[in-house]
Amino acid sequence: MLHVPKMTQPKLHFRIATTEDAPRIQQLVESSFRAEDSRPQWTADMSLGRQFRMDVKFVIAAITNPESAILIACDDEDMLVASVEVTKRGTDLARLAMLAVDERHQRGGIGRRVLDYADDYCRSTWGVKKIGLNALSTRKELIMWYMRCGYQQTGELTPFRPRGGDEVAIPDGLSFVELEK
Repeated sequence: MLHVPKMTQPKLHFRIATTEDAPRIQQLVESSFRAEDSRPQWTADMSLGRQFRMDVKFVIAAITNPESAILIACDDEDMLVASVEVTKRGTDLARLAMLAVDERHQRGGIGRRVLDYADDYCRSTWGVKKIGLNALSTRKELIMWYMRCGYQQTGELTPFRPRGGDEVAIPDGLSFVELEK
């Protein structure tokens, strides 16, 4: 396992991503989803994570869609530290996806800060009452972390389907656990 030294937590500046940010967001999301973590069950299926790829066209589509945005957090030197995709789904619901934190800054509360910012953004921008997200069913510790952040399982499972037709080896029974706040 590669040891990446943890950095002190930076002051964060949040903003809406532009298409110029798309390559940095793609790189952050891919590296975050592939990062190893020594916590038991945190990344329960690293073989799947190592296969994860995201085409920059998906990032650009989220940035340019009027019903979605990618929110980014940068440090004082404009280094991308974290990102999350937000999408309006009807009048009362917004969805969060692709939450990613640079692995050098993980375990220091940035993920929670990004979730809180995304929640505030969705409620103030779109007036939604509920925020939904999901996590892979194999990521038990991540699901528990979302629950500690105020999300509750809805009882729904959504089958896992790779984005963009990627050929990915999928474990039997893999699904997304749906959560809402």
